[in-house]
Amino acid sequence: MSNSISSSRNTNPPVCVTGANGFIGSWLVKTLLDHGYTTIHASIYPGSDPTHLLNLPGATNSAVRLVVHEADLLDADNIHKSIQECGGGGVFHVASPCTLEDPVDPQRELVDPAVKGTLNVLEAAKRAGVRRVVLTSSISAMVPNPNWPSGKVVDESSWTDLGYCESRQKWYPVSKTLAERAAWEFAEKNELDVVAINPATCLGELLQPGLNASCAVLQQLVNGSKDTQEYHWLGVVHVKDVAEAQVLLFENPAAKGRHLCTNGIYQFSSFAEKVLQLYPEFHVHRFIGETQPGLVACKDAAKKLMDLGVVFTPVEDSVRDTLSSLRAKGFLGH
Repeated sequence: MSNSISSSRNTNPPVCVTGANGFIGSWLVKTLLDHGYTTIHASIYPGSDPTHLLNLPGATNSAVRLVVHEADLLDADNIHKSIQECGGGGVFHVASPCTLEDPVDPQRELVDPAVKGTLNVLEAAKRAGVRRVVLTSSISAMVPNPNWPSGKVVDESSWTDLGYCESRQKWYPVSKTLAERAAWEFAEKNELDVVAINPATCLGELLQPGLNASCAVLQQLVNGSKDTQEYHWLGVVHVKDVAEAQVLLFENPAAKGRHLCTNGIYQFSSFAEKVLQLYPEFHVHRFIGETQPGLVACKDAAKKLMDLGVVFTPVEDSVRDTLSSLRAKGFLGH
C-alpha cells in the first residue's frame, strides 16, 4: 500500500521513518512535521493502522507530502520502495520487533527481524544515496552488562552481555544488541553515515491507539508489579525528547557514534518511590533495599546529547504525561 496526502515542492530533505506508527515513530513523524519537513515516507508493518499519523497537526498541510508504505522489515523490496526517494535525505530506522508477551520463537519473532531488518534498511539507504541514517537502538544494547566495572557510570562504551541474556532468555536485549552491532559493521564496510541513539525506558503521551512495551512498565508499576527490571534499567526519558534528539542527530554533522538518551541514571527503586510520591493513590510496590548491583547514579549520563543541545524533560512530567494518556486511552483501571 502507498497512501499519499497532498504534495508540493520540498523545502527540506526527504526522509523515511521505519516503524512510523509505533510509539517513538509517531512522535518522530510529529516532530519532523513540527520542524518543517515536507516529504516524509512513513514505513509501517503491513496491516497496521496509520490513521493517527494522517491526523497529526500539519499532516494535511498543502505543502506536506506524507506517504505511508506498508513494508515488513524482512521484505527487502518493499523496504527499498519506502526509502528509494530519500536520496540526499535521511532514514530514521525506528522499527524493531517487540512484544508484551514472551516470544514463542524468539529467533524468528525478535532476533531475525531485528538484525536482517536493520541490514535491509541500511542496504536500501545505501542504494538510495541517503545522507545519514539515524538508528534507534536502545539501552537494551548497553545493559544488562554484569561485567561492567564496579563504580563506573554506564556510558556509550557499554555493550549488553549476550551470554547473560541468552542464559536467562532475555531475548529483546539480544535482538537489539545484535542489530546494532550488525549496523555498525555494515556502516564501516559500506562507508555509510550512521549515528545511533540508545533511549532508556520511554514514557509520555501515546499518539498511537495501542499500548507499547515501555509505557507498560509504568502501567504495571502503578498496578502493583514487583518486577525490579533487573539489570534491564538505567532510567526513563520522555518520548518527545527522544524524537527531538533523533532529528538533531540527523541534522548535526558533528554527531558521531552512539548516544545514550536518558534523563539521568538511577535505581528502579528510586523511580518507583518518585511515582508513589506523585500518585499515592496507586498501589506502587516499595522496593526497599532492592538495588541493581553496580548501578551508579548520574544526572548527566546523556552528556553527548546534552552537549549537542538536548534538554531533557523532568522525570515527574514524563510520569504525569504517561499516566494521563494511559487513563485517557483506557489502559488504567482507575
